[in-house]
Amino acid sequence: MSVAPRRKWRPSLAQIIFAVLAVVATLPLIGLFFFRLYDNQLIRQTQAELIAQSRVFAAIYAREVQAHLASNIPLGAELPAEALPDPQDRFEPIRPTLDLAADEMLRRRPDALPAAAPADKSYVEIGARLEPLIEDTQRVTLAGFRVLDPRGVVIAGRSEIGLSLAHVEEVASALRGEYRAVLRTRIPDKPPPPIYSFSRGLGVHVFSAMPVIVDNHIAGVVYTSRTPANIFQHFYQERVKFVLAGGMVVLATLAIGLVFSRTVTRPMYELIGRAERIRGGDTAAFAPLAHYGTREFAALSKGFLDMAEQLSRRSDTIATFSAHLTHELKSPLTSIKGAAELLLDQLEPQASPLTRMEQKSLLSNILSDVDRLEVMTRRLRELARAEIVEQHERAELNIVVGNLISRFPTRAIKASGFLDCSIGMSAEKALIVLSHLIDNAVRHNARTVQLEASGDASRVRITVGNDGDPISEPNRERIFDAFFTTRRDTGGTGMGLAIVRAVMTSHGGSIRLLPAEKGAAFELTFPAV
Repeated sequence: MSVAPRRKWRPSLAQIIFAVLAVVATLPLIGLFFFRLYDNQLIRQTQAELIAQSRVFAAIYAREVQAHLASNIPLGAELPAEALPDPQDRFEPIRPTLDLAADEMLRRRPDALPAAAPADKSYVEIGARLEPLIEDTQRVTLAGFRVLDPRGVVIAGRSEIGLSLAHVEEVASALRGEYRAVLRTRIPDKPPPPIYSFSRGLGVHVFSAMPVIVDNHIAGVVYTSRTPANIFQHFYQERVKFVLAGGMVVLATLAIGLVFSRTVTRPMYELIGRAERIRGGDTAAFAPLAHYGTREFAALSKGFLDMAEQLSRRSDTIATFSAHLTHELKSPLTSIKGAAELLLDQLEPQASPLTRMEQKSLLSNILSDVDRLEVMTRRLRELARAEIVEQHERAELNIVVGNLISRFPTRAIKASGFLDCSIGMSAEKALIVLSHLIDNAVRHNARTVQLEASGDASRVRITVGNDGDPISEPNRERIFDAFFTTRRDTGGTGMGLAIVRAVMTSHGGSIRLLPAEKGAAFELTFPAV
């Protein structure tokens, strides 16, 4: 018992298109969550806010220190010349540069340490005056503020006043006159809730240390910190917009899917259905598709249906041709066999002898039938060659007509019209076509054959008329059928016009019988080159 081979699974075109659209639709979310692009943007936004706020406090702090210069308020280290800002520059922006992927995530900020010496009383007074401003700002911005003196001692802030933060990396950089911002691991003040918190979801804290410079000396540091806005918190706040955006993405994906369905999958499935119907013998399946979709698929489907129709027509022609050929060969073969059997019987002793005239008649019948088979074989070979089209065939019409007149020197062949042109057919095949038509005309008692040529840039038309016997009305529909002839008794094979039509069709031309008051007339259409 044979086992059918297992059919390999392959995805359908619709499944592939759906998968591609689904991936495209989720690319924005993939970018947000896997590449943390949105988190990075929120962190830089937080750093920019801290830069702006701390710069304002630094300006206020510097003005307070300048007001105490007369009382000999102590300043910090003098900045080197290369660290001082260029006085010619009106703008010196500090741009946010923190990056989750590039910057090192530091551990939790170290605790404040006891100061080696208490802050100068002038700085303590300045800190006391800044404290209400800091509290009001914290209430609105939710940022943490620490104002430090030139030695890194906290002089203003809600906690850690009097303690030193000079050992913290970013503060140490600011005490040297450099702005520094870092990312640190955030430790929540309270235990995290069992369900993910939208407002406390990001475990990162942004710290910013802005130096305060007075008379080219360090006068202190404004140290700020804040937790960046969380992406989920932002999603929750903008949930209506995100729902609308998601809906638009879904609608756009559906619209693209419908376009693909209409222009690609629907015509393809219809063409597959046509192929199944054609295989089942439904000739109505050769009709054009209802929807072609794209220009390329229209060309593909048209080519496929034309090819299928041509193969079906050729298959029918072969079946009909085989039936006719069997019938045509049966008659001469039967005659040859009968005559040969009679002659063979003469070799038997008891056979009645045939007269010399009877023997001669039998041999003449055999030779006649052999000649008929030879002619039929030659015509079949011509029919087979007629459907072979070589590349770039070309012939000058006036040369073909000249050779035609030379082939029939005893007949009156008149040619006129547009003879100085080229046709898309070899001179040999064009001569075969015209020779068959003239030979048929001669065999039907034509004395004169008239060729009239006309045409344009794409087609050349030749009308071939004669004054021979007319074609009866019943025979007009059958004259191009293979093996149809009215001269079978005089050696006609009925292949001439079938060969003519095969040559013309295979070369992109055509032949048709024209109505004629006398004789017969045919119109040949050749492609012009």
